[in-house]
Amino acid sequence: MNLSSPSFQPNTKIPRKYTCDGENCSPPLNIEGVPADAPSLVLIMDDPDIPDFVKKKFNIEVWDHWIVFNIPPTTTEILEGQNPTGLLGKNTGGKNAYGGPCPPDKEHRYLFKLYALDTMLNLQEGVSKKEVEEAMEGHIVGQTELVGKYTKMP
Repeated sequence: MNLSSPSFQPNTKIPRKYTCDGENCSPPLNIEGVPADAPSLVLIMDDPDIPDFVKKKFNIEVWDHWIVFNIPPTTTEILEGQNPTGLLGKNTGGKNAYGGPCPPDKEHRYLFKLYALDTMLNLQEGVSKKEVEEAMEGHIVGQTELVGKYTKMP
């Protein structure tokens, strides 16, 4: 499987447009090589580089920006500013939506993780990333990752 974006290359800067300094809309994504027998996909975008004060304030280790599950496996493109067909999970900001990069201190990595599953997840919209990850256990038949970076504008 492969996840890419026409807006940025792997391990390079995510354009400002897709961040809190810009329009805060999701970047376009392309999906290739989904296993033929996978009935659903999961997309998770998170930030593992949050500072200690954020970890303590929210009692978290990673900031969740975007969670979408039960995405049809035939999805090959996610358009800019749109959620793919599927159900949205709740991000750390408390919204069932995309929340763009907005690091408070230094350059952070943003991990766009795509999983192919051998099942549909029996979950309701608005669940947490933890609930999605727990439901995915033992059902991942393929996965890939796209990493983008961002430093907040001064």
